[in-house]
Amino acid sequence: MNNPGCGFAEHIDCSGGVPITIHHSLNRKWQERITERTNPASASLDTKSTREILRIINREDHRVAPAVRKTLPQIARAVDLAVEAIRNGGRLVYLGAGTSGRLGVLDASECVPTFGTRSIVAVLAGAPASVTSSVEEVEDDARQAVRDLKKIRFARHDILVGITASGEAPYVLGGMRYARKLGAKVVGLTCNPEAPLKARADITIIPVVGPEVIAGSSRMKAGTAQKLVLNMLSSATMVRLGRVLSNRMIFVQPTNQKLRKRAEGIVMQLTGVSQPAAARALKDAGCSLPVALLMILEKVKGPEAARQLKQVPNVAQALRVAMEEVSQ
Repeated sequence: MNNPGCGFAEHIDCSGGVPITIHHSLNRKWQERITERTNPASASLDTKSTREILRIINREDHRVAPAVRKTLPQIARAVDLAVEAIRNGGRLVYLGAGTSGRLGVLDASECVPTFGTRSIVAVLAGAPASVTSSVEEVEDDARQAVRDLKKIRFARHDILVGITASGEAPYVLGGMRYARKLGAKVVGLTCNPEAPLKARADITIIPVVGPEVIAGSSRMKAGTAQKLVLNMLSSATMVRLGRVLSNRMIFVQPTNQKLRKRAEGIVMQLTGVSQPAAARALKDAGCSLPVALLMILEKVKGPEAARQLKQVPNVAQALRVAMEEVSQ
């Protein structure tokens, strides 16, 4: 007999095993949360071979990139807002809890060595403990989000990106509400088309990837989609701000052997000098790749190159002009 509180029951044949019964709720609100629904494509997953489990996961992962592609217009609008905010002295601030928040931390932390910027920061519920351990209860505290944003002195000239797969995390919604109250622009990133955060965002990015292979495990397709969106958001913003020349990371921070070799390689590729000359220019430039490039291109000393670059709104464009003049 079905449990009356469960709505209806689905009987699943476990391919030779004991049949099991899954009870489904008819509660409308619960059913609308796509991140919690069961996926028919992965039914009886526990009875499959290792290879078949992997095939199912991989097949579902193929849904992610097309779902993200459909959100490109919204991502583009968010990039334009982020560019404007950073040009005016603001920051791009990610806010999230659990997997969603950790993805924000991952993206923001990589922007320092890649783009040489601290204009992209992340706020994670329960940090620092929640970076490496599960502290799931903190996502229910909307007021803590306000306290955390106040700690980083979030202001109206910043832009907030609220990240929550379900679109319902109280911590994220509380932070978005606070940002709107300050007059800041707010972007919502979720995988739930019926998410409550839509009412609190100026722009909502919703890659609909469908139910997870393991029901409710939004670290899977939803997490992958969020990572792709954050990659696009930060990378396109930095390109627009002149921190990438062609497809080279001209603001890379050469803080280890790998990155020093990368910086030297960029100087060699863009100027045609030898490796020793590239290394010498970087040393004389105080490890500033743009300064080293302009020193070689304009045949000027480090201080003069640094002075010229401080006066231009877009470093990549200034370096491109210098390269074109040399090639003429």
